[in-house]
Amino acid sequence: MDEEITIIDQNTRNEKIKNFFVKNKKKIIIIISILILILIGYFSIDEIRKRNKIKLANLYNYAVIDYNLNNKEKIIYQLTDLINKKDKTYSPLALYFIIDNNLISNQDDINDLFNVLIDKTKLEVEIKNLIIYKKALYNSDFVDENELIKILNPIINTESIWKSHSLYLLAEYFYSRNQKIKSKEFFEKILSLSNANIDIKQLAQKKLNRDFRE
Repeated sequence: MDEEITIIDQNTRNEKIKNFFVKNKKKIIIIISILILILIGYFSIDEIRKRNKIKLANLYNYAVIDYNLNNKEKIIYQLTDLINKKDKTYSPLALYFIIDNNLISNQDDINDLFNVLIDKTKLEVEIKNLIIYKKALYNSDFVDENELIKILNPIINTESIWKSHSLYLLAEYFYSRNQKIKSKEFFEKILSLSNANIDIKQLAQKKLNRDFRE
């Protein structure tokens, strides 16, 4: 008797399941189709991204290898175009190559390229902070103290790993302008940081011991 009841219950469940699929056949097909399309779309986008990355890598490598004084304008065009692609890897590398080889002498043009990376490119936080620091370093010979501090504020107002580098840049900036009180303040701030770069911290300590003895 119990076995018969079990068989009946099982048959009833199977019938309910069958009826559910029959009644919702269209909905189930639509849902499965959507899931398949999502998977195809995901893998297609991923493949496109990989291909674009390879393409950008090739553009950068060809420009660097092909560079010489005779094709300077061509390389500038290729590298600035690469920066404007807003790629998190090759756009910063393109700008560094331009600066290291002094391909563009106009300060405003270089700052515009920095801003493309800082404001318009999706970067990890500390990579972005590194680029902000490099922008400040590039501008430190041209701008006044307010402008330099303004550039560095996004770093020095956080606990970034580049904070000690930024404070050291400001300390040296003021020291070079014989503003030793301000310079000393920034060197001392470095020593108070818990996450200061060890080498930067040692340089700051040496500077204080050597040049700020009372």
